[in-house]
Amino acid sequence: MMAAGTLTRADLAESLHREVGLSRADAARLVEQILSHMCEALAKGENVKISGFGSFILRDKGERVGRNPKTGVEVPIAPRRVLTFRASQMMRDRIVSAG
Repeated sequence: MMAAGTLTRADLAESLHREVGLSRADAARLVEQILSHMCEALAKGENVKISGFGSFILRDKGERVGRNPKTGVEVPIAPRRVLTFRASQMMRDRIVSAG
């Protein structure tokens, strides 16, 4: 099995340049605009769903009591908003078949 690499913004822009024919500058700008738009939507409290890929879902977690695993001391954990990603069924199927 091949070692897993990391797909970067630059890799996405390079793919747009090669496969769509955009200039490198336009491809980089397009990647930035898409990511920026997604970030703005999430910051406003909207979920982001990309059909065939997955959903970025915001969840509000209430205050709870946690425990320091080393000392056993209980500490309050403040309420917060967390971001989760749920892959679409199509994406999950592709990952399983590629493994």
